[in-house]
Amino acid sequence: MHGSADRPGRPPACPRRVCFVVEALGPGGAERVISLLATRWAEAGWDVAICTFDCARDRIYHPLDSRVRLLRLGDGAAEQGGLMRFAALLRRIIRLRGLLLREQPDVVLSFLTKINILTLAAAIGTRLKIVVSERNNPARQQAHPIWTLLLKVLIRRADAIVVQTKRVADHVPPSARSRTRVIPNPIEMPPGRPASYGAEGPLQCVAVGRLTAQKGFDLLIDAFARVAPDNPRWSLDIWGEGAEREALEERARTLGMAGRIHLRGVSTIQGGWAEGASAFVLSSRYEGFPNVLGEAMAGGLPVLAFDCPYGPREMIQNGHDGLLVANGNVVALTRALDHLMKDAATRRALGENAAISARRFRLDVVARQWEAMMEGLAGSARFHEPPAARAVAR
Repeated sequence: MHGSADRPGRPPACPRRVCFVVEALGPGGAERVISLLATRWAEAGWDVAICTFDCARDRIYHPLDSRVRLLRLGDGAAEQGGLMRFAALLRRIIRLRGLLLREQPDVVLSFLTKINILTLAAAIGTRLKIVVSERNNPARQQAHPIWTLLLKVLIRRADAIVVQTKRVADHVPPSARSRTRVIPNPIEMPPGRPASYGAEGPLQCVAVGRLTAQKGFDLLIDAFARVAPDNPRWSLDIWGEGAEREALEERARTLGMAGRIHLRGVSTIQGGWAEGASAFVLSSRYEGFPNVLGEAMAGGLPVLAFDCPYGPREMIQNGHDGLLVANGNVVALTRALDHLMKDAATRRALGENAAISARRFRLDVVARQWEAMMEGLAGSARFHEPPAARAVAR
């Protein structure tokens, strides 16, 4: 059961009022973070709302506590173009502003670049506390120049900026760096079958992500095809959907790997892709913070990753809790994959160390970092002002 926009009131004497803003609650990493934090805080008695721009009929992928209130401002802005799109975006800003002024949250937590821009614009002239969270690699993010300009102008109005890695923090405009906090994503793997390090029997190497060029599955297929003849017990399962599916299937067929490389689609069970896996590979060309890498580590899987910008280097200690190879280097990936496939002792050691290392990404640890950041915002007097006073324009 999920919260509903039909209950606009908030519990009396609630210790915190938090409103998330995001495009929709689909299967992405940012949405996963929101669901985990929102549920944790709702369970703690906070008044938690999530504002989205989708419709009531749209699916919510990640589970939410029933006390989380969903405020859905469904519209078709994303489907329009030209002046119609501009008008739709302006309507979004106006509607979001009205919602935030009615809700009067103690803090607004906005996720992803375009929504961050809309949220900052909606809060102009108010005393609302706005925290924006950038979730991808800004050096590789392909945004229209107008969106880039708007972000540079409006980010000055953010009370705090949250990024996931130190290297992403380096891309924040100098004027906003003093308000930037590095907080990793919380990682919660559902309880399930322990990692199979595989002394005997068939073995699975898994990879997970959208089937796009960013995820580098073409490189992984090439590497697997090179080591497969010497490792007949192994198969490769790639989980996810996307525009590259047909090209990847054709690549596997061309390399004679159709029977050993499987494109499994999207897992219907959270974390279901890890069931029975013996190793995990992240072949991305770039990332922001690869949640799935942290999930694999938390599940005790031995992990192998390209040292892509950004994330893997800050998550993996090479040779201790995982393996890192030069970004985009298929030869290096092939060698490391072959070593991982042939050496069960290495898989076990890496997997066991990974599970220990991933504890720093536990929900309770990461949530405390968010809470400390918000407590820091509470230092100003207006955080404690009554709702009517906070709404007054500066």
